[in-house]
Amino acid sequence: MSYVIGIDLGTSAVKVLLVDRDGTVAGEVSRSYPLFHAYSGWSEQRADDWVEGTVEALRELTSTAGIDAQSIEGISFSGQMHGLVLLDGEGNPVRNAILWNDTRTTAQCREIERTLGDKLLSITRNPALEGFTLPKILWVRENEPDAFAKAKLFLLPKDYLRYRLTGELHMDYSDAAGTLLLDVAGKAWSEEVLEAFGIPAEFCPPLVESHGLVGTLLPLYADSTGLPSTTKVFAGGADNACGAIGSGILSEGLTLCSIGTSGVILSYENDKTKDFAGKVHFFNHGKEDSFYAMGVTLAAGYSLSWFKKTFAPNESFDQLLEGVGAVKPGAGGLVFTPYLVGERTPHADPLIRASFIGVDGSHERIHFARAVMEGITFSLNESVDMFRSAGKTVDTIISIGGGAQNPVWLQMQADIFNARVVALENEQGPGLGAAMLAAYGAGWFDSLESCANKFVKHADSYSPQPEAVAAYAGIFKVYQQVYEQTKGLNEALAPYRG
Repeated sequence: MSYVIGIDLGTSAVKVLLVDRDGTVAGEVSRSYPLFHAYSGWSEQRADDWVEGTVEALRELTSTAGIDAQSIEGISFSGQMHGLVLLDGEGNPVRNAILWNDTRTTAQCREIERTLGDKLLSITRNPALEGFTLPKILWVRENEPDAFAKAKLFLLPKDYLRYRLTGELHMDYSDAAGTLLLDVAGKAWSEEVLEAFGIPAEFCPPLVESHGLVGTLLPLYADSTGLPSTTKVFAGGADNACGAIGSGILSEGLTLCSIGTSGVILSYENDKTKDFAGKVHFFNHGKEDSFYAMGVTLAAGYSLSWFKKTFAPNESFDQLLEGVGAVKPGAGGLVFTPYLVGERTPHADPLIRASFIGVDGSHERIHFARAVMEGITFSLNESVDMFRSAGKTVDTIISIGGGAQNPVWLQMQADIFNARVVALENEQGPGLGAAMLAAYGAGWFDSLESCANKFVKHADSYSPQPEAVAAYAGIFKVYQQVYEQTKGLNEALAPYRG
């Protein structure tokens, strides 16, 4: 048997998966590393902590998996998006990496909007948000000129990790799409954007496809991980792109619903000219010459976690949700908007806050629990609604994350989305997607679709129930009105928040 390894470089930990030719996970190891919040809104990590954690995890994997390391044919990567790593002329970081969830760059976002105007969306296909990479570059240039003067090139997190392991500098299209420097449709660094901000072309690394072979392991890291120095290394992709690959989102009509702390609706797209007017993200996929549209709910699973912590701290989630299936759609006329930390899609609004609407004396805790689940799903449905309004077909949704662990919630998704919802038998997300890129790159399959047919295993599916679909369609219209009705009140209350 031969194997590949998928390395998922997350925000809090790196996870490495050993996967065989049948798509079976034969081993899994993770290592955590610290986050640094020096000031409010700042979020940083030491780039070399990623390298050390990954090397440790690979060494444990190869020593405990009970296989011959020579049978491992390839490695690929999934990585947290948008994070800025600046390298000096010798390839060393000039400062800590600034992460995707760092919010210090509001002024730079407004500068980007003023400078590029309509070109921002026509070229990069995404609005200027604090999480993206270009605002971080501008912030360092303006606020840390000495550090920026040393910087000769920038990378994203997984690309730095791969560079250290191989000595080769590259960035794949799916991750580059989240920098605001890429011409997304043209698949090239945008000369217009670079010129507008005085950034030289050599500041950007060479671009490569996600399944592209970029080198082999340096002898130092072959020795320290127990892997052969001949192990092929493939570029990999952004975590959302790899999550889509690992869930089989590789053709039109297929959409991913991922409910973790935040929530994502991601839909495959063939048409590079599709225009969502910046209301949702539009990125290059990890599949060659393909794209995906993506909407984000900031407080998806976090809303349910908050509700449990606040109202049932000593109960399990199963206890909290016991009996929720007996509550009819609409939670007895109770509506929840999950804006606990602001919102991303379709309202890029950091000041809006959550609310319960329609509370009366008949409501019990179980009604509130169901309303929270419905509100999270309504927020995700705003992205589905926009996809459909732009002419996309959304008829099958693969559901992963916390929302896929509860059959009632899966049926609720089918009814609110009005689409067939499918859970996965062995959900591994971005790590499996990275392994699939290695398997495809190594020649195990003639396409990512063929790989998905083998690796991605469906479990139960849920069909929309006409009566519930009709009820939710009416409630969704009410839900959509709540934002505008409460926006002014939330802005007025902002100064009183802690």
